[in-house]
Amino acid sequence: MITSVSNGKIRQVAQWQAKAKERREAGVFLAEGFKLFQEAPLSWIREVYLSEEAKERARGEKALWDKLNAAGYETVSPQVFQKISDTKTPQGVLCVVERPVYALEQMLEREAPLFAVLESIQDPGNLGTILRTGEGAGVTGIILGGDTVDPFSPKVIRATMGSIFRVPFVLVEDLQAALGQLKANKVTVYGAHLSGQEEYDQASYRQGTAFLIGNEGRGLSRETAGQADKLIRIPMEGQVESLNAAVSAALLLYEAHRQRK
Repeated sequence: MITSVSNGKIRQVAQWQAKAKERREAGVFLAEGFKLFQEAPLSWIREVYLSEEAKERARGEKALWDKLNAAGYETVSPQVFQKISDTKTPQGVLCVVERPVYALEQMLEREAPLFAVLESIQDPGNLGTILRTGEGAGVTGIILGGDTVDPFSPKVIRATMGSIFRVPFVLVEDLQAALGQLKANKVTVYGAHLSGQEEYDQASYRQGTAFLIGNEGRGLSRETAGQADKLIRIPMEGQVESLNAAVSAALLLYEAHRQRK
């Protein structure tokens, strides 16, 4: 059992928890909690840390106990687990997971692919929710502009509720170039925009489709909106100007899902 917060492994995990650069350089992210541990592919798991209390709980759940033994784990004291945890009331299990690597070129090989393209999304909860919603709507992949929040941050990972392990996504430094790549592969790009001339449920999304979703406060930049083949809008009543980015993404992706059924 690890009982010292000065242990080398523990100090490393604490750094990964706190610093995106450290996680990126090591090629890992952290998944905390029983649900995320159970959903993580076994081949992706590098290390597992388990509190004494969580170990007792795990013994009573065969599938969980079997996976822990297959992955291997280190038992740690409550004080040590608190050091590496990112939550106020930790469940007592944390795993170090290898980052997946996806290629946009492979996603474009799918017939009539469906994408969400995110520009400057800053809220971890929004990004995590979009990944989770994307899985439910059958998205082919998520394209993240370079100034989007770190998709491997602990808050994003929690918000995905496990979809982080199943939804392909790519982080691109040049969003305009990525949009050009989509168009070159016959993917129609739709921008969610207040000045859209057509309501979102009036267009056809049965062909290759990408939805542009902009920053929570500013929406799409003029340059990115100008790349859209068509601007579409979500109708608003009352004094509401726009919806939350994750809600907008959900409406658009599920309309595409409805049309493709």
